[in-house]
Amino acid sequence: MDKVIATAVEAVADIQDGASLAVGGFGLVGVPQVLIDAVLAHGATDLEVVSNNCGTAGVGLGVLLDAHRIRRTTSSYVGSNAEFARQFLAGELEVELTPQGTLAERMRAGGAGIPAFFTPAGVGTQVADGGLPLRYDGDGGIALASPAKETRFFGGVPYVLEHAIVTDFALVHAWKGDRHGNLVYRRSARNFNPPAATAGRITIAQVEQLAEPGELDPDEVHTPGIHVQRVVHVGTVEVGIENRTVRA
Repeated sequence: MDKVIATAVEAVADIQDGASLAVGGFGLVGVPQVLIDAVLAHGATDLEVVSNNCGTAGVGLGVLLDAHRIRRTTSSYVGSNAEFARQFLAGELEVELTPQGTLAERMRAGGAGIPAFFTPAGVGTQVADGGLPLRYDGDGGIALASPAKETRFFGGVPYVLEHAIVTDFALVHAWKGDRHGNLVYRRSARNFNPPAATAGRITIAQVEQLAEPGELDPDEVHTPGIHVQRVVHVGTVEVGIENRTVRA
């Protein structure tokens, strides 16, 4: 029952080339940076990443992107990473853009054992009709486009079919966690961490505070330990500022 691993490097040691990763975080908040850095040091490449965004220059998943370790990403927001845009337009990176709520539900559904669901988000757009660029050819042309998805009417309203997401591994950040893997997130760091934690077949959590079994109030637990296989105690993590705005 003791799921604590001594170091982040040990915790990610079996992530192999081509593995898929669900990664928590939103912007720079709640990002499992220590685990991401450990994956970088470990050397795994051709990774398929599922995350709201792909980090920024030198931060979050941006460190793996800069090292060309990511082959494909499923994301909602990628607008603040210039290297991401460069790789995508150059045909070096495959990108599946997904509405933000749909992405959260696809991960949650994967963890709940629900293979697919219908949602109104994206109906009447290329999300449902197909044709979104997944990969460019490097010369401005589209090498691979998204296929059309099934749509159905319920109560006279159109809905599009979306498939659940289950990944080989999940990397998440929690404020508190105990040795059994129960996790508590703090404020906005909760974001995509709960659905990501359930989507991974093997979920690895970095925690700022490590509690002994029984110390966490069950009513405060956001992710039950049954979803978590490994816990790494990393201590206090400083959150960066993504966009600093100042005036004279």
